[in-house]
Amino acid sequence: MPANIKVLLVDDNPMILEMLRQALSQFSSVATLTDGADALLKAIDDKPDLIISDCTMEAIDGKQLLQKLKSRSATAHIPVILMASKTDITEKLKALQDTVEDFIEKPFFLRDAAARIKKVVDKISLEKMAREAPGESVLRGNLAQMNVMDLLQSLDMGHKTCSLVLSNNGDRCELYFTEGQINHATYGDLRGDEAVYKVLLWTGGSFEIDFNGSSREQTVTRSTQGLLLEGLRLLDESNRDAEENVLEA
Repeated sequence: MPANIKVLLVDDNPMILEMLRQALSQFSSVATLTDGADALLKAIDDKPDLIISDCTMEAIDGKQLLQKLKSRSATAHIPVILMASKTDITEKLKALQDTVEDFIEKPFFLRDAAARIKKVVDKISLEKMAREAPGESVLRGNLAQMNVMDLLQSLDMGHKTCSLVLSNNGDRCELYFTEGQINHATYGDLRGDEAVYKVLLWTGGSFEIDFNGSSREQTVTRSTQGLLLEGLRLLDESNRDAEENVLEA
């Protein structure tokens, strides 16, 4: 699913530009530019779904590019991620945190940066699906395109209130969100946190999101991010136990 997202990547360092392009091409369509002025023209002529820009460039830097984008009605709603040093983020760019999707701190590990960007791409992809299905409140998709963890993170980041039904080989899990937080979940006889943990690693099957769906029940005890982190911890613990049992055998 995220492959339908057009990303414009802007950085005057050719090495960083190519490394990021290769990483992001795995889940999006990527165009690259080395100049902020060219990026502004590109955004006006062929609007991308997401712009990722370095902050320290000659002529028009990332901050100026953001300001010019936001000042034009045609480009004001394009999501932007800025890449900058930790010092610049905390001291010079803090006032912009409400106008950008995220900051990527430089220097970065490529895998970590790509993972952060993918969360934003997944959220944008769901929002794009909703816009392209006017009059319909239900979105359907395949978990091979966007797995359960990516779905939950996207709904969390988008602060969505909805129901999410996951189906896989006859099994069914229902999750209910309020402002991005899961408040109720069922999977067979399981309720709450345990129901969520049961499906976190599903990569096959289908999903259905109903943006009119909701539940007042409160069976979940953790935040959405807390559920994801605890689910990964439990998986890691289970894998270690399995390895120890193999060694003992």
